Amino acid sequence: MININSCLQEIFGAAIQAAYPELENPPLVVTPSQQPKFGDYQCNSAMAISQILLKTKEQKVIPREIADKIAKNIPANECIEKVEIAGPGFINVHLRKDFVSKQLSSLLMNGVQPPAIGKRKKVVVDFSSPNIAKEMHVGHLRSTIIGESMSRLFEFAGYDVLRLNHLGDWGTQFGMLIAHLQDKFPDYLTVSPPIGDLQAFYKESKRRFDTEEEFKKRAYQCVVLLQSKNPDFIKAWELICDVSRKEFQKIYKCLDITLTERGESFYHEMMKDIVKEFEDKGFVQVDDGRKIVFVPGFPVPLTIMKSDGGYTYDTSDLAALKHRLCEEKGDILIYVVDSGQSVHLQTVFAAGQMIGWYDPKVTRVAHAAFGVVLGEDKKKFKTRSGDTVRLIDLLEEGLKRAMDKLKDKERDKVLTAEELKAAQTSVAFGCIKYADLSHNRLNDYVFSFDKMLDDRGNTAAYLLYAFTRIRAIARLANIDEQMLRKAAKEEVLILDHEKEWKLGKCILRFPEILQKILEDLLLHTLCDYLYELATTFTEFYDNCYCVEKDRQSGQIVKVNMWRLLLCEATAAIMAKGFDILGIKPVQRM
Repeated sequence: MININSCLQEIFGAAIQAAYPELENPPLVVTPSQQPKFGDYQCNSAMAISQILLKTKEQKVIPREIADKIAKNIPANECIEKVEIAGPGFINVHLRKDFVSKQLSSLLMNGVQPPAIGKRKKVVVDFSSPNIAKEMHVGHLRSTIIGESMSRLFEFAGYDVLRLNHLGDWGTQFGMLIAHLQDKFPDYLTVSPPIGDLQAFYKESKRRFDTEEEFKKRAYQCVVLLQSKNPDFIKAWELICDVSRKEFQKIYKCLDITLTERGESFYHEMMKDIVKEFEDKGFVQVDDGRKIVFVPGFPVPLTIMKSDGGYTYDTSDLAALKHRLCEEKGDILIYVVDSGQSVHLQTVFAAGQMIGWYDPKVTRVAHAAFGVVLGEDKKKFKTRSGDTVRLIDLLEEGLKRAMDKLKDKERDKVLTAEELKAAQTSVAFGCIKYADLSHNRLNDYVFSFDKMLDDRGNTAAYLLYAFTRIRAIARLANIDEQMLRKAAKEEVLILDHEKEWKLGKCILRFPEILQKILEDLLLHTLCDYLYELATTFTEFYDNCYCVEKDRQSGQIVKVNMWRLLLCEATAAIMAKGFDILGIKPVQRM
């Protein structure tokens, strides 16, 4: 697919260059028009250029004159029908109908293809990252959903993506867990211990650690033995990790999440080299026995070694950063971690720059931060008893509510048992994901099943219903896929009705929406676009007959094939949008 906005930027870039060759990097602003009377796109560079000419050349030129000069220098191209100059110096761009029609035909014949990206770059996305022996809670939900969707977007755009689960699988808490395991299941080396509820197991060991002095001492010894790679203790550690892994996997399976596990333990061997590297370059100061590193511009130093010789999160995060840059050769690193970690991560990134692991002009290292999940009372989302909400309970509640909603609408009377089950999981998990992704990730968001399952407004329920209805139009007119494919090759998409024109242009904005998200990593833009596409489609469908029927007999009199093709193009874009968001639509619901 062609990114029309990029094409217009190239055209106007050339026009400005020709009109004002003396300007270096002149401002280039092209946006879709908000109202049809102002054309389809607008170039708003004239006002900014007028300011520059005044400041740098002391020339006073009114923006309308500049706009006129730019317009006269527009090179020959296949997409612009005409331009008009409006107001103080806006250049309104009208696209050629045959150009839009041709792009839509190409989309129908070749499928939804991403715009070209040049060299295939490697992207490392760090997301989800729960802690072993603790249950995944609602806080992990955001990182998991946002990270999965970002990974899908970069994969679709042609990048080589490595999705990493930076598990909390190493550290002092394992001492108390292993000590408790030895007491509770002394034959753990030969008989697999039946730890059903790891959460309760963790709480018991923590209680003993806080109250029993003798147990506390043993816990510390266990840490030392684990870190020195004693085989019995490694076995105990692996057992505990496995129990957690199975629990996490249930959630990943429900939400259709793919991850490569690479916990903190993976970097353990690299940490002494990290400390040595910072020492060799003279960045380390000793403070009360701790080895610390001050990074210019950040008030709190990184602690890379504790006074007892142990390592910290700072050390493992530095090791992970170096490995991703130097071993994995990542061109883009994205950390999907809550906003609370912002200062810590920025400090780690700046330390990596300071020591020369990467140059931010060449390699992009970004923290895709997100806010907290709030309950409907606008406070941190908790259970009635004040505990954090377990993710598995939340997903089960979602399934129950989705089924209630489908039964309220009497869908159980028209769908087979299998179709009903598919609709239930599609709606439940689709709504939970969409409710998260449709909010700007930087803000906190209120978790409400009632709002997310509402089939009015910008929700997954509404979009999934809209999609199913669009897909049904051709089916009810007895037009199969083969007939649509044949029509896509032969039919010209007529875009004479204003609603056809509006829908056609909206469909083709998909690549520029994705391009924007690849730059700012804000996925709610895609949700807003899909909602706009669905509402624009409804306007089109209400005003333009796709299938004309006899009023008396209900027999099909005429099928307007080019309009069915517009339905098909809309559905293809929606399906790809859903896929990027990790939502699975169904044929019938």
